[in-house]
Amino acid sequence: MSYENEIKEALAAYKAGALSDDEIIERFHKLSITDLGYASLDHDRSLRRGFPEVVYCEGKTLQQATAILQALAARHANVLGTRASKELFDVIKPVLPEAVYHELPRLIVLEKEPLAKDPDHKIAVITAGTSDVPVAEEAAVTAEVMGNEVLRIYDVGVAGIHRLLGRVDEIRSANVIVVIAGMEGALASVVGGLVAKPVIAVPTSVGYGANFKGLSALLGMLNSCSAGVAVVNIDNGFGAGRMASIINHLR
Repeated sequence: MSYENEIKEALAAYKAGALSDDEIIERFHKLSITDLGYASLDHDRSLRRGFPEVVYCEGKTLQQATAILQALAARHANVLGTRASKELFDVIKPVLPEAVYHELPRLIVLEKEPLAKDPDHKIAVITAGTSDVPVAEEAAVTAEVMGNEVLRIYDVGVAGIHRLLGRVDEIRSANVIVVIAGMEGALASVVGGLVAKPVIAVPTSVGYGANFKGLSALLGMLNSCSAGVAVVNIDNGFGAGRMASIINHLR
């Protein structure tokens, strides 16, 4: 039974007089949180934020991450785990057979009830180079799971800017644009100067030593002279995909 249905069932019992005021409050408290000892799962986030709690798997043991994903899957139709290893997926697959592993962005996705997508409101995900694609795929798959059409435009960096200019009409057709770039991060400023839509810039740790593991791209994007460019953390494809989804669903 989903979290939303459990709430409706509790409310029906309260209306029928089967639960007192104190009992319904206690029921809601128990429904909204699952305490695993090492993790306190926030089920109400699906109603409060529009999507269930997303699990950052890196740094957790295989057993912890598996138990957390299982507990979420028991209450929610769609579940997402980020920074997940193939080793973790091999442990999870027998207990959550419908789960899918996206190896490049290291995402575990469970979609029992895929969210509807509006083809007239797309998110464009653009990379400067092929080395930026893993972060881009984290953003793109995140956005798709959260109910968005995604247009992928990869390897159109400023070193060959004609590649970008040849696809400007496609880019402008999107409602929100995510730009992923390493090195000096210049692509975000260029795209920001060509479109009238919000641009979410993602600096990546791709680059030689003076890139400082993404710091140079981060600072370049933060100092963009193109208005309308916002920046998320280094390599944070998930954060960009989530933000783009929130913007794309505004009406």
